[in-house]
Amino acid sequence: MKYKHIIDKMTLEEKASLTSGKDFWQSMDIERLGINSMFLSDGPHGIRKQAKAADHLGFNPSLPATCFPTAATVANSWNEKLCMKIGEFLGEEAVAQKVNVLLGPGINMKRNPLCGRNFEYFSEDPYLAGKLAASYIKGIQSKGIAACVKHFCVNNQEERRMAIDTIVDERTLREIYLTAFEIAVKEGGVKTVMSSYNMLNGTYTNENMHIMQDILRKEWGFKGVVVTDWGGSNERVAGLIAGNELEMPTTAGETNAEVLNAIKSGKLKEEILNECIDRMLELIFTTEEVYKKSVKEYDVKEHHSLAQYAAEESIVLLKNEENILPISCGTRVAVIGDFAKNPRYQGAGSSIVNPTKLDNTLNCLKNTNFITVGYAQGFERYGKKSDKLIKEACKLAAQAEVVLLYIGLDEATEAEGLDRQDMKIPQNQIDLLEAIYKVNTNIIAVISCGSAVEMPWISKVKGLVHAYLSGQAGAMAVLRVLCGEVNPSGKLAESYPLQYKDVPSSSNFPGKEKTVEYREALYIGYRYYDTADVEVLFPFGYGLSYTNFEYSDLKIENDKISFFLKNTGKFSGAEVAQLYIGKSSDIVFRPKKELKGFKKVFLKPGEIKRVTINFDDKTFRYYNVLTDSWEEEPGEYNILVGSSSKDIKLFGVTSRKGTSAPAPYDKNSLSSYFSGKAANVDTMEFEALLGRKVPKSKWDKSKPLGYNDTVAQCQYAKGLAARFAFHIIEFVYWFLKKIGKRSTANVIMMSIYHMPFRGIARMTGGVFNMPMLDGLLMVVNGQFFKGLRHLLRERRKMLKERSKSVKSFKASKTKVQATQEG
Repeated sequence: MKYKHIIDKMTLEEKASLTSGKDFWQSMDIERLGINSMFLSDGPHGIRKQAKAADHLGFNPSLPATCFPTAATVANSWNEKLCMKIGEFLGEEAVAQKVNVLLGPGINMKRNPLCGRNFEYFSEDPYLAGKLAASYIKGIQSKGIAACVKHFCVNNQEERRMAIDTIVDERTLREIYLTAFEIAVKEGGVKTVMSSYNMLNGTYTNENMHIMQDILRKEWGFKGVVVTDWGGSNERVAGLIAGNELEMPTTAGETNAEVLNAIKSGKLKEEILNECIDRMLELIFTTEEVYKKSVKEYDVKEHHSLAQYAAEESIVLLKNEENILPISCGTRVAVIGDFAKNPRYQGAGSSIVNPTKLDNTLNCLKNTNFITVGYAQGFERYGKKSDKLIKEACKLAAQAEVVLLYIGLDEATEAEGLDRQDMKIPQNQIDLLEAIYKVNTNIIAVISCGSAVEMPWISKVKGLVHAYLSGQAGAMAVLRVLCGEVNPSGKLAESYPLQYKDVPSSSNFPGKEKTVEYREALYIGYRYYDTADVEVLFPFGYGLSYTNFEYSDLKIENDKISFFLKNTGKFSGAEVAQLYIGKSSDIVFRPKKELKGFKKVFLKPGEIKRVTINFDDKTFRYYNVLTDSWEEEPGEYNILVGSSSKDIKLFGVTSRKGTSAPAPYDKNSLSSYFSGKAANVDTMEFEALLGRKVPKSKWDKSKPLGYNDTVAQCQYAKGLAARFAFHIIEFVYWFLKKIGKRSTANVIMMSIYHMPFRGIARMTGGVFNMPMLDGLLMVVNGQFFKGLRHLLRERRKMLKERSKSVKSFKASKTKVQATQEG
C-alpha cells in the first residue's frame, strides 16, 4: 500500500469515516493527519456546484459555468479531438470552482429511445461511446482533477432505477454494456467510477463481485475509486468488500457504525478496509495537488466560443429537399416556435447547468443576412393547445419566403428519474406545422431534443436540422448552419426508427415491477435494424452535408485499412468515414455489422486524402461464454466502409486465423438470435441464452414491504395509512400536471414514487436512519401504533447518541491537540 504510513496512524473510527461522505457533496476529512475533503460535483456537460443548500435534483441554482452541448449532442460530432478539448475546458472550470472529482461523462447505452436520461449518454454503440468518453476523460484529468465515468452498469431506464433488477446474459453484458466502460478505464485512464442504482442479475451493482472485482479490478486493472450514485448504497459492508470505496452522500455516521461492527465481528477484514482507504487517499492527495499552485480563472468568452464550435460540429442535417439549405442572403424569413425565444439547450435533473451566457435565436438573428419578417410563438411549450397562437403564426408565415420552425421536446419530457411515455413530439407542435404548411410549404424545421423521436410529419418540411441539446451557444451555431457559414458535418449516434413498435426492446421496456429483461441481447439500435432488415427513418451514422464525398480504392492490410476520400462538391466540409465489420457464422450469432472504427476528415472542394483506420483489440473479438474470455472466430470477415450503417461505399474481405475456442451455442435453441429477429424472444429461448431460469418479474403482493420495495408499492400495502399516503401522492402528481407544474410533478415521481424505502435513510443525510425506517415499515405493513412508537423511540435514541458522539469527538480532538502541543 502506498499510504500505509498514514493508515497505520488512523483509528478504526477514522478509517470507517472516510468511506462515507461528510455532507452532500464532500468526502470526509481527517484534519490531524492532513487529509482534506474532496468536493465532488455534477458535470457531464458543465459544472454544477451549488452556491447554497445542496440537493441532487437541481432545485437550487449552481454557480455560473459554461453549458456545453450534452453528450448525446457531441456524440454526433464523432470528433475525439473536440471531446478532449471540451474535457480540458471542463477541467479548467472545475479547478476554478475547487472541484476534485467531476461526475461524468455518462456512457450508458441507449438501449431504448424512451429512457429519460438519454440526453446525458453518447450513443447506442459502445465503441463510439467509449472512444468519445476516453477523450473527455483525458481532457478533464489533464487539469489535475479526476473524471468519474458513470453509471456502472446496465442502468438503461429511469423508472424504478433504484430497485429494478436487470436480467442480461453474459455476452451481451460484455459486448454491449461494458465495452464503453472498458475503453474508459483502459484508454481513458479514468480515476473514478460511479456504480449505478440498479441490480444486475440479482445483486446491486455496488455489491456485485463479478463486475466490481472480476472485471473492473482484475481484468481491466482499475486501481481508482468507486463511488456510489447518490443514495445508491444498499448494504454498505457488502459494497466495501466489493471495492466500492466511497458512499455518497453522508449518512451522518450510521453506515460508519455498520463498518465498525463488521470489522469487530469478522464479516469485514481490516485489510480490505485498508486497501479501500489507500485508494481513497491516492485520489484525495493527487486531486488536491493542483490547488497548491496558483489557480487561474478561466476565459469565459473562450469557453463560450468552444461551446458554439462544439454545437456546430454536432448539428445533423437530416433533410434538404430542393436544396432549400443553406438559406440565400436576403431571403425573407419568418421565425416561429417558442424554442426560438426560449431555447431548449440542456436536459433536466442533476446535470442542470447555470450558463455563463445564453444565446437565443431572436437575439442572434442580427448576425445573419436574413430579412426577418417577424417572430411568432406558435405553441405553448408544455403542450397546451392554442388556436390563437397557431393563427398568429400562420399569418406571419404567409408573409415569408421561408419559415424557420423551432420545435422539439420540453424539459419536463426529458428528465432524470422518469422515462418518456412515447416517441412523439407534442401534438400542438404538429398541429402548428400542418397549419403553416397550408399557407407556406417552404418550411425548415429546427428540432431540439436529446433522443430519437417519431416524425410522421416529415413530408411537411423541406429542411430538417437537428440541433439536439446544443448548450448555451447553440442558437448561433444553428443559424450559422442555416445560412451556410458552417457546413453541417454531424452524423447520428443513434438510429431513428419509423415508429416505437419497431424498437427491439419496446416489449421489454421499462421494467415495471421487479425486473427488466434484455431479451433482445446484442440486437440494440442498428445491430437489430440492419440484421433484421427493419426499415428506419434515419440510420445510425446518417447525416447530410452541403457538399458530396466520394470513396475509392479500399486497401486491407493485417492491422488496418485505407481508402481515398474526395470532396466532389462546391463547399468545404467534413465527412465521418465509418468502418464496420461483419461475419457470417453458424457457430456464433452476430449482428450483420458492427462499428469498429471511424475518422472525421475535413476536405476542401476537389481535395482528396488517403484515410487510414487501424484495427485494434476490439475489431474482431466476441465474448465466448464457455471459455469466459474474448475469442476471435477464424474465417472471412466483411470489411465495410461507409457514411452510415446503411450507406456502405466500399466493401472488402479479410481472413483471420482466430482462436480455437469451442462453439458456445446450440443454434437450434437460439433461432431468433441467429436470425437477428430478436424483438419478441419467448421465455424458453431467453432462458436458453441466459443458461438459467428467468427470475419472477412481478411483485409478490402477499409479502410485507421491505427496504428495497418502493413507495409505489404502498398501493397494496396492508397498512391503511400507507395506502392513503399512496393515493395522496398520486393525486398531488395528477393535480400538479393539471395546473401545468410538470417539472414539480416529475420530481414527485422521481424522488418519492419510485424511491425504495432504504432511499429515505440513504438520501436524507442522517435525518432519518434505518432503525427509524423499521418503524415506518411497521406502519406500512399494518402495525400503525407499534410502528409509530418504534419510529419516535429510535429518533430520540439517534439524537441522543449523536449528541454524545459530538461531545466525544470534541473531547478526543482536544486531547490530541494537547498531546501535540505537549
